[in-house]
Amino acid sequence: MRPSKRRQLNLKNRVDAIYDKIERLKAGIRAKVEHPFRILKRQFGYLKTRYRGLAKNTAQITTLLALGNLWMMRKALHKA
Repeated sequence: MRPSKRRQLNLKNRVDAIYDKIERLKAGIRAKVEHPFRILKRQFGYLKTRYRGLAKNTAQITTLLALGNLWMMRKALHKA
């Protein structure tokens, strides 16, 4: 749902309140999913994908996502 449509919802209306709740849940999921991609882009510089074949690109993305997981857990790993 577009943000302008969401602002027009009447939260006293039961159906509109349900739509608002659904949009809040989707926004929460979206925020959790977008954070690892920010790490890939900013920390590791993965901005463009070159055509190298599906296997090589898949291997690079898998490696970068694994490194991103380590990056997000670096404080916990540093304490251990």
